[in-house]
Amino acid sequence: MNLAPARSAAFGALLAVDRGSWSAEALAIKSEQLDSRDAGLASDVVFGVLRRRGQLDAFTQHYTDRDPATFDPGVRTALQMAFYQLHFLDRVPPHAIVNDAVELTRRSGKPQAAAMVNAVLRRCLREPWKARESLATPYWISARWTARYGAPVALAIAHASLNVPERFIRVGRATPPEGAEPTEIPGCFRLHAGSSEGLRFQDIGSQSVVRLMDLRTGQSFLDLCAAPGNKTAQAMESGVHAMACELHFSRAQMLHSLGIPVFLADATMPLPLSRRFDRILADVPCSGTGTLARTPEIKWRLEAADIPDLARRQAAILRNGLALLAPGGRLIYSTCSLEREENEDVVRASGAKILETMTRIPGQDSGDGFFAAVLTV
Repeated sequence: MNLAPARSAAFGALLAVDRGSWSAEALAIKSEQLDSRDAGLASDVVFGVLRRRGQLDAFTQHYTDRDPATFDPGVRTALQMAFYQLHFLDRVPPHAIVNDAVELTRRSGKPQAAAMVNAVLRRCLREPWKARESLATPYWISARWTARYGAPVALAIAHASLNVPERFIRVGRATPPEGAEPTEIPGCFRLHAGSSEGLRFQDIGSQSVVRLMDLRTGQSFLDLCAAPGNKTAQAMESGVHAMACELHFSRAQMLHSLGIPVFLADATMPLPLSRRFDRILADVPCSGTGTLARTPEIKWRLEAADIPDLARRQAAILRNGLALLAPGGRLIYSTCSLEREENEDVVRASGAKILETMTRIPGQDSGDGFFAAVLTV
């Protein structure tokens, strides 16, 4: 039986994500040979399934009376893909969705499950049922947001995480492309239409962090956790003398290829630098709960116990950054997390003087969720 290339690529990408890959990287690899139309469908399916995985598993449980976690990963993924397309896409005929789900099950090494998948999906077509949208976000995450922000805001955050993110680009001093709309952040444009080839994508929340630094030509600038380098490149537009710190060699190579001076070091440890810097950026590794629309696999990987460990690492990075800050200088501490333990608690515990804070919340503000604090010593 022929199998639609888009669904084959999506299936492979989702299984790779289950094995630990990041969605964007897995999808790029699996979609490399697809035309633009098939690549678009594969992307819709991969990110749609990851955003709504809990909701899609509820469909499986409803129609099979079995815990989806007990299914073989290939069978579970084939069902998730089919339920997503049947309930949230209207561009593919139902019979094609069912047939491809059966074929994916066979090709995943579980041919004995193909008849079950066929029967389950045909029952779904005969007996429509709707899974609650709230199931698309793990309860423990929703509960944290409700406790912190209140139920209406928590609901808006969760709903925003199910939508395709807006596209923002960094133009700087260049001429913006056709179809780009300026935002309140200088050099940041919202891209509505047109080709994306050669454009520098950077979320508006990310771009809003650098402008807090009050950068001026000739200042010394250190980025403690620099990859992928978007914020450092944005800072260099102001004529600062930049230096970047990166833990991983492959990512340091990427920074070097962008013309960013970089050295290898673990910023959770005291850094081997004798000089002090006028401006320091500590955009620390975090839970990423402000980016669930863009990296939805985080919802299914993150555990509550991870947050205190992240906070300890973040506190160490901030402490080492403050030790390198020149008198009267500014350090920006930032995360793409919505969690208090990674944001306000880390900043307050540092003992530094807080000049300003910024919070961006999905569903209320454009783009990803971000927290930033401007500190001095």
